[in-house]
Amino acid sequence: MEDDVEMAAPEDGAVVEFDDMKKRLKEMEDEAAALREMQAKVEKEMGTVQDPSAAASQANKEEVDSRSVFVGNVDYSCTPEEVQQHFQSCGTVNRVTIRTNKFGQPKGYAYVEFLEAEAVQEALVLNESELHGRQLKVSAKRTNVPGMKQFRPRRPGPYMGFRGRTPFMAPYAYPPYGFGKVPRFRMPMRYSPYF
Repeated sequence: MEDDVEMAAPEDGAVVEFDDMKKRLKEMEDEAAALREMQAKVEKEMGTVQDPSAAASQANKEEVDSRSVFVGNVDYSCTPEEVQQHFQSCGTVNRVTIRTNKFGQPKGYAYVEFLEAEAVQEALVLNESELHGRQLKVSAKRTNVPGMKQFRPRRPGPYMGFRGRTPFMAPYAYPPYGFGKVPRFRMPMRYSPYF
């Protein structure tokens, strides 16, 4: 009852196929290594290119902001051309930007960019001048510094939990319509002969 298992020698076709698979695997590994090398080189170049461009864009932004003014209390019906004409006496106006909300309605303020930085001082003289019957508030535009947002803590609202109420007092001290979570003493809803 002994079963002899004879191991047959692999056929020549199988050996050739196995060698082909090894060669293809080696080629794919070499190609993957070359791709990783190229990707590392590109990332290195992008990293070195991005840093100077970011610094250059920040410097460019500061330079543009030094030639710009903020104009507040702008009438909602004002057009950029009217604002440009109002500030034309200060110097050459490069761009007028009237900010709008997501529905396209003006927010009531604008930015005026001049070609020369000296025009900003001339424009500041126009503070409290009138345009469309409204007094304009003109100030030099400031440059936003990323990450320097001022922290404003949330104000406690009526539904934000414990608000530091006074301790329980007699019912006559409560307002007649109730206040927040303070219990109100109401008449029962059903008729009761015992009251």
